[in-house]
Amino acid sequence: MLIKGVHIVPEPVIQNTCTTKTTSPGKQIESFQDYLSQSLTDAKQVKLSAHAKQRMIERNIVLNQTDWHKINNAINKAENKGARNSLLIHGELALIVSVKNRTVISAMDEVSMKEHVFTNIDSAVIIK
Repeated sequence: MLIKGVHIVPEPVIQNTCTTKTTSPGKQIESFQDYLSQSLTDAKQVKLSAHAKQRMIERNIVLNQTDWHKINNAINKAENKGARNSLLIHGELALIVSVKNRTVISAMDEVSMKEHVFTNIDSAVIIK
């Protein structure tokens, strides 16, 4: 097709011939549905901001897989209620979380929480 001296070539149709994709050692995705499911699962994972990572290191806060699972469930509950920024209380630990981004913004232990005022939150979730 020629339009005012510019030659436009239609884009070729490319078929996806890839049937499997390796995502991690020993794990393969065999269909688009599996790939989509894995991508959605990955998108639902809790992330840590650089600030939160630094605070956790400074305050010697260590969370195990069960703790992260509970935190993920708490974020899901906050999300279902329409929360944007939540305070999560988990034992003697307080986490400020961006619900939309599923990101822990800050982390405080019991000592750091004393006389602390939490601002810019619209909800709180107590994790048991």
